[in-house]
Amino acid sequence: MKIIGLTGGIGSGKTLISEIFKKLNIPVYNSDIEAKQLMNQNHIIKVKLIEKFGTNIYIKDVLNRKLLSSIIFENNKYLEYVNSVVHPEVKKHFSEWVNTKCSDYVIKETAILFESGAYTDTDLIITVTAPAEIRINRVMQRDDITRNEVLLRMKNQISDEERIEKSDLTIINDGKQLLLPQIINIHHNILTI
Repeated sequence: MKIIGLTGGIGSGKTLISEIFKKLNIPVYNSDIEAKQLMNQNHIIKVKLIEKFGTNIYIKDVLNRKLLSSIIFENNKYLEYVNSVVHPEVKKHFSEWVNTKCSDYVIKETAILFESGAYTDTDLIITVTAPAEIRINRVMQRDDITRNEVLLRMKNQISDEERIEKSDLTIINDGKQLLLPQIINIHHNILTI
């Protein structure tokens, strides 16, 4: 079974693309969603985050996301620490998930495929791109956060140019080009590899 990495900057439309792949009966693992769940459920992660950031990082056994975000997006060392705690557990969880699937390929959706090193475990990489202003507006509306908060998050991700250079395929999600033909073409290409 092939493992296809699906990546793109915040607000590029990775989740929308994933939903279309699901309609093609392709299993999709959303790393961001799974990481959020693991941060609430995984004992190893919880212990390490409490040791580093104190008991206030969890409220009634639920991660205080607002507090953690305010810490890690202002300090790269803390962001690196959280990533070093969370990513190995996500990798382990993904491996277990893959073993339950029966398909020609699966999609691993993650915004930080390259930054986390997860790209080394893929057979092919698809990058989703969109103009920066469109991405910023999408995230502001989706997450109800300010422009500056979005820009801080974008600052911690590699550029679209770097992502495209390291990827095998690109999907353009600019609101002008149709998504379905791009995805169907990629789907057929993957099946013939």
